[in-house]
Amino acid sequence: MVAFRPMHLDDVEAVFRIEKQAYDFPWSKNLFEQAIKSSKYCVVAEYQNQIVGYGVLSYVVGEAELLNICIDLEQQGKGFAKLLLDHLIEHATKKDNHDMYLEVRVTNGAAIHIYEQAGFNEIGRRKNYYPTKSGKEDAILMALPLFKD
Repeated sequence: MVAFRPMHLDDVEAVFRIEKQAYDFPWSKNLFEQAIKSSKYCVVAEYQNQIVGYGVLSYVVGEAELLNICIDLEQQGKGFAKLLLDHLIEHATKKDNHDMYLEVRVTNGAAIHIYEQAGFNEIGRRKNYYPTKSGKEDAILMALPLFKD
């Protein structure tokens, strides 16, 4: 069973290891530390006492923005991404946000599929937003309306 808990400063090494293996242009340790110390919602997903993923949300005036979400490469394909995304959506909803936004690389088909399954829709694009090894690529902007029961 996956457990979710707040990310702590002593989690940064494990989180950064996952971040580096997943991205050519990873967040720095310092960015994770700043996020933990700020008002952002930083969470880790644990399975069998091991951090298998993490997420970072920012809340501003009734809107949630998914800043970072990642699952350990060795743990991908086991449903952890969907569980983590569901947890983040639930948390954003409980915090009285009316919409949730994110940006995703146009080439990240697996993530786009998971976001679409969760109900996110494309609302725009940012040209040349993400760095790549050979230049830049676009970001797809996605949004999800959050409804309360």
